[in-house]
Amino acid sequence: MHNSQIIAAAFYHFATLPDFADKKAPLEALCARREVSGTILLAAEGVNGTIAGKPEDVRAVLDFLRADSRLAALEHKESPAACQPFHRMKVRLKREIVTLGVPDLDPASHAGTYVEPSDWNALIDDPDVVLVDTRNDYEVAIGSFPGAINPATRRFSELPQWIERHRELRGKKIAMFCTGGIRCEKSTALLRSRGFDEVFHLKGGILKYLEVVPAQENRWQGECFVFD
Repeated sequence: MHNSQIIAAAFYHFATLPDFADKKAPLEALCARREVSGTILLAAEGVNGTIAGKPEDVRAVLDFLRADSRLAALEHKESPAACQPFHRMKVRLKREIVTLGVPDLDPASHAGTYVEPSDWNALIDDPDVVLVDTRNDYEVAIGSFPGAINPATRRFSELPQWIERHRELRGKKIAMFCTGGIRCEKSTALLRSRGFDEVFHLKGGILKYLEVVPAQENRWQGECFVFD
């Protein structure tokens, strides 16, 4: 595959999937048949992946996932690729699709309130809102929203300890953001499980905000770290 007909698709979706392991073999078989490469993580809390191949083949894999009613609302982001960026296909069974290390969270039904990118500026302009960047320290260092708290974590699994050390935030209105949305959903579910009532997060993350919000209204400062 070395033509311009290749796309990469990044996606995640939180859903209650107690039978997640049953999807591994059919996904591997479909990806092999369609010559799709990349990585898909399956867990009881949902699915997370980045795959690449010819457009019709990538979409066949996405259609297979969405055929499960619990994953019907799965959204993905596409980008063109000059060549196949992945060497092989890996479908992995995991405890979590993004590792926080807190058992029994249910982001599928207990995440905070989604805020559309077009409404984000109004929310963070509220003087009563505490803005928290859920990304790791090296990501925050190159760019963030003005006034956002940096928890200075080296990895996402350190965030629960940071929250425990800042119990004074309980009772306040919290707005959280991350690169693509996945960590925000889990972070806000964690806060709600610990007694925080007013918790919001940026739908689609920083990437969707930068895509949707016009440059003259854009509040982002610096760069946005994105994993290749």
